[in-house]
Amino acid sequence: MRNILVLGGTRFFGKRLVERLLRDADTTVTILTRGLTEDGFGRSVNRLNVNRTDTEALAEAVGDTVWDVVYDNICYSPDEAAAASHIFANTAKRYILTSSLSVYDPRSEILREADFDPESYPLRLGPKDDYSYQEGKRLAETVLLRQTAFPVAAVRFPIVLGTDDYTKRLHFHIEHVQEGQPIGVPNPQALISFIRSDEAADFLYWLGFSPLTGPVNACSDGTLTIGNILSIIGQATGQQAEVQSETADKDRSPFGIRESWYMDTAKARKAGFPFLKLAEWFPELVLELVSERNASLGHRE
Repeated sequence: MRNILVLGGTRFFGKRLVERLLRDADTTVTILTRGLTEDGFGRSVNRLNVNRTDTEALAEAVGDTVWDVVYDNICYSPDEAAAASHIFANTAKRYILTSSLSVYDPRSEILREADFDPESYPLRLGPKDDYSYQEGKRLAETVLLRQTAFPVAAVRFPIVLGTDDYTKRLHFHIEHVQEGQPIGVPNPQALISFIRSDEAADFLYWLGFSPLTGPVNACSDGTLTIGNILSIIGQATGQQAEVQSETADKDRSPFGIRESWYMDTAKARKAGFPFLKLAEWFPELVLELVSERNASLGHRE
């Protein structure tokens, strides 16, 4: 019987990961969250309701239970990573940190794992509020990948999309196009990577069985420019996007990067993971979101 702990498994790809794990009859799943979000799993999972930033409470909650895999989707600081390194030192057989494309600075060339090396990065400790999202993830990787008590893989995801995306970044673009509002895009030709929420969950699940360690890039095959994205939305809505290089803050694209920001996935592909093709699923997702929004607007009217 495999014993799995998921830190942060009540929404988005974390919830999808739990759903995937529960399909295995030989797996016991425990989710650790603050208990603020209804997960809908009923009695199929065990629950530990604790704030993971409270080190003493976290240690008490997980106790001395041995975990075949610990999935950490909610680590944002070196202090949180250091606490996990200590707490799970004798109980985690494998640890998977959800990291981010954000550890890389945008640039025109494709980004490979070696382009940010946590092994040589200057280590500093501190809580989440001391660091930007980028720096927090960099330092979390640095802490966890330097400890030697258990093997660690750090998954570098790009922007994750799906109908269940609570950040609604793609929704933002659809709404602006349909309502004729300007969208601030500093560089429409910038290339960007994405991954779908179910694909992200499938990758995490697969990685739990994989021997891969260290940083691992994970994104759908292919890239889109911001201009491509708005063109696809235009085709789906029948309305053209009003693109401006400068707008008010509320109208700036969440995808509005000034330089390209996209990853190479050769490490994961060589190990056997088949990524989805971005060009195939992205237009389908846009159509689904447009249809949902149209139905919602029609219902309200």
